[in-house]
Amino acid sequence: TDIKKHGGEAIAIKADVSREHDVLAMFAQHLATYGSLDIMVNNAGLQKDARLVDMTLDQWQTVIDVNLTGQFLCSREAAKIFIQQGVRQGVSAAAGKIICMSSVHEIIPWAGHVNYAASKGGIEMLMKSLAQELAPFKIRVNGIGPGAIQTPINKEAWETPESLNKLLTLIPYKRIGQPIDVGNLAAWLASDEADYITGTTVFIDGGMTLYPGFSDNG
Repeated sequence: TDIKKHGGEAIAIKADVSREHDVLAMFAQHLATYGSLDIMVNNAGLQKDARLVDMTLDQWQTVIDVNLTGQFLCSREAAKIFIQQGVRQGVSAAAGKIICMSSVHEIIPWAGHVNYAASKGGIEMLMKSLAQELAPFKIRVNGIGPGAIQTPINKEAWETPESLNKLLTLIPYKRIGQPIDVGNLAAWLASDEADYITGTTVFIDGGMTLYPGFSDNG
């Protein structure tokens, strides 16, 4: 509804990206509605947090299935369409663009979240391998690695002044990110302005990956 409210077009499709049947149906419905595909953003993700010794196999597998397998399935189906379409003059310099939503935790370990961190580390190599394989088809693949973004999934980290101040000790730029920050980056990566960029993760984190603990000379 927000997209339509701002003059765009959109359809809502119920799907579990960890289920192959759902992904196939989702892409079929998209093509039936719009006829082509130009950009695919892997944005589905979740957390099921627990200490290692308490984490169940279901908690582990659910996060891996959604966060990592879901990106594989959606990227595979998008690539099939992009290869078939080829480069379309007047649309884009590329045949297609895939953006893999990752996290600073593709490079920052995270105790108590081993399933989530493992899924994001996997996304990094998935993205790079896809970029290598698909570049000859003029398909670009990149990742976005958000740090602390103010969304409901991490509400406990910013909802009180005390929790926000604690969070800001990890962010050299001293502000929490907003969804529009990530949206602006995704729009740019998907545009022809970024046509020579493929196979890289762009971190959008206010400096969280800069080892802020060493900012006072260690």
